[in-house]
Amino acid sequence: MKKLILLLVTTTLCLVAVNAQDVLTTEEMNSVYKKEKHHNKRVQQYAPLRQADVMWSRKIWREIDLRQKINHPFYYPENDGVAHTIEDRKSLIDVIYSAILEGSITAYGNAAMDDEFREEMSQEDIKKIGGAKEELIEVIDWDAVAEGADPEDAKTTRVNKTAFDRNSVKKWRLKEEWFFDKQRSVMDVRIIGMAPLQEDRDEVNGQLLGTFSPLFWVHFPEAREILINAEVFNLVKNNAERRTYDDIFWKRMFGSTIVKESSVMDRKINEYMVGLDALLEAERIKTEIFNIEHDLWEY
Repeated sequence: MKKLILLLVTTTLCLVAVNAQDVLTTEEMNSVYKKEKHHNKRVQQYAPLRQADVMWSRKIWREIDLRQKINHPFYYPENDGVAHTIEDRKSLIDVIYSAILEGSITAYGNAAMDDEFREEMSQEDIKKIGGAKEELIEVIDWDAVAEGADPEDAKTTRVNKTAFDRNSVKKWRLKEEWFFDKQRSVMDVRIIGMAPLQEDRDEVNGQLLGTFSPLFWVHFPEAREILINAEVFNLVKNNAERRTYDDIFWKRMFGSTIVKESSVMDRKINEYMVGLDALLEAERIKTEIFNIEHDLWEY
């Protein structure tokens, strides 16, 4: 009798185990193996840094243009806020915006004037990011009117939602600080904040103006906790060797242009240079930072 009971219990446990294995997630159903690498990664901590170790530093603002080929992984897959997108990866704005809606990342407003994280956005402001809005409109049920109902009585109210079109984010602005750490004898850089730049449109006719405006700022060290587990497409076309957004920023695997440096007038390059002169000025700043490190090792 005991053997029979033991056999029944064993059989039941085996059936439960088999059924449990049959329950697959969407990610597991779309791959021949279970992906665990990018779900369990931890943020790599920065090297300890004291004020006494920093013998030189300078803040730099740069822009990442997502229309450049090297930056395409930041932009794709596209998402207009309505249509369904693929599940195995998201664009950078999708990752950041979703985390803001969940409350995992704090968004700071007045982005065009303030990049020092002083004005935290409220929930109402977050719902309006990128032109998103909800409006109550009155709709007349014309079928009821055709059947003899009064038009006033046939009116109903519904919510008209306008989604945030993430495809309109074509650039990202980074605020970073370059410094020389004499304790480690290295020139290093750390990103302080990041802001998505939305392409401006004429409110009258809806035409693109060719300019960009920041939507909000996020503190990069806080965002790293989310970026570390967000996969990025590998341009080498090897899905088994994908990196995360945190890896991309850590290894500086993106193309960018310097748009501002800390100065006495606190102004952007395009405020005193235009066209080719602005690009040459950006290269001059880049070369100057390189030469500072080079001169420190000159004997």
